[in-house]
Amino acid sequence: MGLNRTAKGIVLVPCLLLGGAFLAAAAWGGEGPVAANRTLALSLGGVLIGGGVLAQLLPEQGPEQPDSPPDET
Repeated sequence: MGLNRTAKGIVLVPCLLLGGAFLAAAAWGGEGPVAANRTLALSLGGVLIGGGVLAQLLPEQGPEQPDSPPDET
């Protein structure tokens, strides 16, 4: 099974949305117990966005060619 553009999009969109949500949570994190999780939110957001971008950079495989019958000589 080869990769295709639809599968890449299915991976990219949730990764960007969730990564952005984690980064926003880290940016809006105030004082107290929320601030203790800022590093975790930044890490998760970065990993998710990086994973989505890496999925887009994977090379697509061309269509598979059927094997040719052996030459009988």
